[in-house]
Amino acid sequence: MSLGKILLALVGLLVVLVIVGALSISGIYNRLVTLQQGTDAAWAQVQNVYQRRADLVPNLVNTVAGAANFEKSTLTEVTAARASVGRVSLPASGAPTDPAKLAEFAQAQAQLGGALSRLLAVAENYPSLTATAGFRDLQAQLEGTENRIAVERGRFNDAVLAYNTAQKRFPAVFFAGMFGHTARPYFTAVAGSDKPPTVQFDFGGKPAPAKP
Repeated sequence: MSLGKILLALVGLLVVLVIVGALSISGIYNRLVTLQQGTDAAWAQVQNVYQRRADLVPNLVNTVAGAANFEKSTLTEVTAARASVGRVSLPASGAPTDPAKLAEFAQAQAQLGGALSRLLAVAENYPSLTATAGFRDLQAQLEGTENRIAVERGRFNDAVLAYNTAQKRFPAVFFAGMFGHTARPYFTAVAGSDKPPTVQFDFGGKPAPAKP
């Protein structure tokens, strides 16, 4: 075989390798982008269900506030917890990339969830309140929303797991950083979330309502 043919064959082989490499890198890039979009979509659903809970709070507070002698500090706690959720600063678009920011968001949401749990527990001592259709409807919506929150958080963690795992696999591990892909944090249990809410009654000097 002449030198010219050998060089031609080498050039052809090089072209094939370049094409294969380009296709491989393109596949890695497209997969990471798809998984990244998956985490963003899952995060949007998490925010959606949390927002649904926040939207229910004003109606719940207004409904409960109408009960005679209702424990006032519980209402104040719920209102303050809802306000603290709104003060957490997160990226305008896409899932959080900063673990500290996600932890801050989760902590604020956990405080609101705990405050709502205490409010509902206190409300059990008001038969006239719990018997109303408006309160029962809000209670059912909140319980359904809490279940949705748990589901969407789980789906978000699944999406993050797939995305983070893909970045660490060969050969993506060599290109993920180059393409701007970094590991994203998971939702984790907030300290103390496994304990039932503490219920303390404060009627502002007024007597507690009699139990049936």
